[in-house]
Amino acid sequence: MARILITGGAGYVGSHCAKLLAAVGHECVVFDSLRSGHREFVRWGKLIEGDIRNAAALEVVLSTYKIDAVMHFAALAYVGESVVIPSDYYDINVHGTRVLLDAMTRSGVGIVVFSSSCAIYGDPDEMPIGENCRPNPINPYGFTKLVCERMMDDFGRAYGLRSARLRYFNAAGADSTGEIGEHHEPETHLIPLILDVALGRRPAVQVFGSDYRTRDGTAIRDYVHVSDLARAHVLALNRLVSGGETFAVNLASGQGASVREVIDASRAVTGKPIKAHVAPRRRGDPPMLVADATRARELLGWSAERSDLATILADAWRWHGIRFQTSK
Repeated sequence: MARILITGGAGYVGSHCAKLLAAVGHECVVFDSLRSGHREFVRWGKLIEGDIRNAAALEVVLSTYKIDAVMHFAALAYVGESVVIPSDYYDINVHGTRVLLDAMTRSGVGIVVFSSSCAIYGDPDEMPIGENCRPNPINPYGFTKLVCERMMDDFGRAYGLRSARLRYFNAAGADSTGEIGEHHEPETHLIPLILDVALGRRPAVQVFGSDYRTRDGTAIRDYVHVSDLARAHVLALNRLVSGGETFAVNLASGQGASVREVIDASRAVTGKPIKAHVAPRRRGDPPMLVADATRARELLGWSAERSDLATILADAWRWHGIRFQTSK
């Protein structure tokens, strides 16, 4: 089995990937600054604290542990924040990725599975969104992810780097055992905010915009279970390790849910009333993002097995309940 360096492996998606990688026999080394990750999420491999902009530290890890491939999650990922402080996003997401790819090249590591995003598509004219849709990001976060994808293309042509770019839509849910889940500081994602209201930790959830041209006026997103994302990363790694060429795929359920629909479903799962207040739209938010994940099924044999809204919410509710009880 392979030895995998997971940048950002103490974060939400990275920690779920580490758990699955370890379960199928791979050895994991987590490289994380802990700026937004959590030390307690690193349970399936060694943690090395470090910043991906530190080339010397990366080269030491890559050579010392004889790394076979990299899964790259380390990035800033708040759309609204990227509009306000874009310099941080270019510094960490773009510059940090360049430093990582340089270190990989010098160390002879030629495989990377990259955590990309549907944000590269912006506000597309066609739905569902396929991989051939022309990228047109409308916020700095999405643009930094697109730049990283293009950088990997260039490194592939120049140095033989092979990459998998996994463009996932709204990651949601939690590990079904309740060991790890979604925990951001600050929290901006809809489902954990809703569940905080159900737990009495917030008075209400804000609905950003109720005048979109959608079926109920609120924004529609394609939610994909974090465990489904983890499985896709392992499948992508296996394809590259087996000699597969560079590819990009969407990871999504193919089903969109509006903000109001998610709130209503959360009320059903939790049995709580969950107050909601309408607020102005946020800058950089498109009205609808729903994906076509056909290519992921064809290339990887992947499908979104746990990404129905009821399962996502039940798993997230279990995790948030456990976290709330242990934090008292």
